[in-house]
Amino acid sequence: MKTGTLRQVLLITDGCSNQGEDPVAMAALAKEQGITVNVIGVMENDSIDERGMEEIEGIAMSGGGVSQIVYAQQLSQTVQMVTRKAMTQTLQGVVNKELKQILGKSTSMEELPPEQRGEVMEVVDELGESADLEVLILVDTSASMKHKLPTVKEALLDLSLSMNARMGDNMFSVFVFPGKRKDVEKLLDWTPKLESLTSVFSKLSTGGITPTGPAISEAISSFKKKRSLRGLLSRDDEQYFEETI
Repeated sequence: MKTGTLRQVLLITDGCSNQGEDPVAMAALAKEQGITVNVIGVMENDSIDERGMEEIEGIAMSGGGVSQIVYAQQLSQTVQMVTRKAMTQTLQGVVNKELKQILGKSTSMEELPPEQRGEVMEVVDELGESADLEVLILVDTSASMKHKLPTVKEALLDLSLSMNARMGDNMFSVFVFPGKRKDVEKLLDWTPKLESLTSVFSKLSTGGITPTGPAISEAISSFKKKRSLRGLLSRDDEQYFEETI
């Protein structure tokens, strides 16, 4: 079964958006375009307000993804868990579509007998290891995140190591919001390794505003650019191949 590339946004934030488009609406737009939006809410001293909680859950629900509230100390394992859980969720959706085509409209994985369900989950696990994955990470750098950024950096490096143990190809990109000169700024262009973050992360400045909606919108644009670039390259490769025959 060919699943194509799994595309995820991983949003790491600790509060409510207060500038630009509605992030829940932007997450729904991302989902329409085949991009899952996952959100990790970072807590400190038991505090994440109710509006922040609702927004975090709303963004993940609209984006077809996973949300998790976590203390900064547990961020590393949470980032890995959320990324893998979202992959499994997406793949289960793909497998369910296939099952409905094969077995009829009403059949989904949950309705299969336990033994068959186990076999299907094995397929999902295998696909999770072999599918290509693109993760665009959005890091909230509003003022309240200042002391949490070193932990975020460590969590992303751990994610890179754990994902690189998979058989499938991984590509990561990192954007921060707010940026120095604009609402959203690219920190790291698409790369299979997040190690290059080490030098850049320490230079990050933190600001007061939280433009979460514009950040998700920028993420959607980045995926679009990447896809159109890939299309151009593959067409050029084909043309080159034809010319050399």
